[in-house]
Amino acid sequence: MAITLNSGFKMPIVGLGVWRMEGKAIRDLIINSIKLGYRHLDCAADYRNETEVGEALSEAFQTGLVKREDLFVTTKLWNSDHGHVLEACKDSLKKLQLDYLDLYLVHFPVATKHTGVGTTKSTLDDDGVLEIDTTISLETTWHAMEELVSMGLVRSIGISNYGVVLTRDCLAYSKIKPAVNQIETHPYFQRDSLVKFCQKHGVVVTAHTPLGGATANTELFGSISCLDDPILQDLARKYNKSVAQIVLRWGIQRNTAVIPKTSKVKRLKDNFQVFDFELTKEDMDLIKTLDKELRTNQPAKFWGIDVYA
Repeated sequence: MAITLNSGFKMPIVGLGVWRMEGKAIRDLIINSIKLGYRHLDCAADYRNETEVGEALSEAFQTGLVKREDLFVTTKLWNSDHGHVLEACKDSLKKLQLDYLDLYLVHFPVATKHTGVGTTKSTLDDDGVLEIDTTISLETTWHAMEELVSMGLVRSIGISNYGVVLTRDCLAYSKIKPAVNQIETHPYFQRDSLVKFCQKHGVVVTAHTPLGGATANTELFGSISCLDDPILQDLARKYNKSVAQIVLRWGIQRNTAVIPKTSKVKRLKDNFQVFDFELTKEDMDLIKTLDKELRTNQPAKFWGIDVYA
């Protein structure tokens, strides 16, 4: 299944996120995912593994496992490169060993102190607070993103972690509308207002952290996971599926793309097997009652400032 973007290109509705993946694990993960049918990979300069992803992609292309045109590859502009969009994009393309990106996103709606293209550092001041660059507007950044499309380096451009107001602003000043807004959303953080606003205005929503971060975010941020919710566990038993499959199916039936992350082949396979069943309207409505407005991915822990404040 795929969603047609406002740019005219199709994006597979299920993708694989590669955050916190390192070394040989990335090669095996990507090769296995392609063999299982994944055609959408979600990367970012800040994940600091584009080189390893690129090596795996090169292997996949050279061995005939998949053709470049059959893959949808996303990566993201880091905060410290808002004033160097073209250079940052070219750096990502070089590391990924690609001629073009299917989708390039502004990772966060904040420009920070430049530390060198592709270094993706988050410089803190003496008080341990993120050094935000107030001289570069999001509008300036966006127009530089638009130039990438004109140059043929990127097919579609989008935003990430933008709320309603910032998304509205981007729609107002853009010549090329954002094709995607990638946000955290899952049963404990449903964000219906934002999802519906984006969809109303032709912006596809991609759910990062679609499973609520599970164990990884519990360990990193101290958050709780929706995968332990008794109602979702009951639904898993009802449909003879895993809780993760129920949650991913819920995301798909909201018309959002989902990009779960896992390093385990069994879960990689399970996360892709979400097209052979459908949740009833009653069960979709039941899951809607679970919303706790709980953000599990909170960079304030590292930045000393809540950029969502």
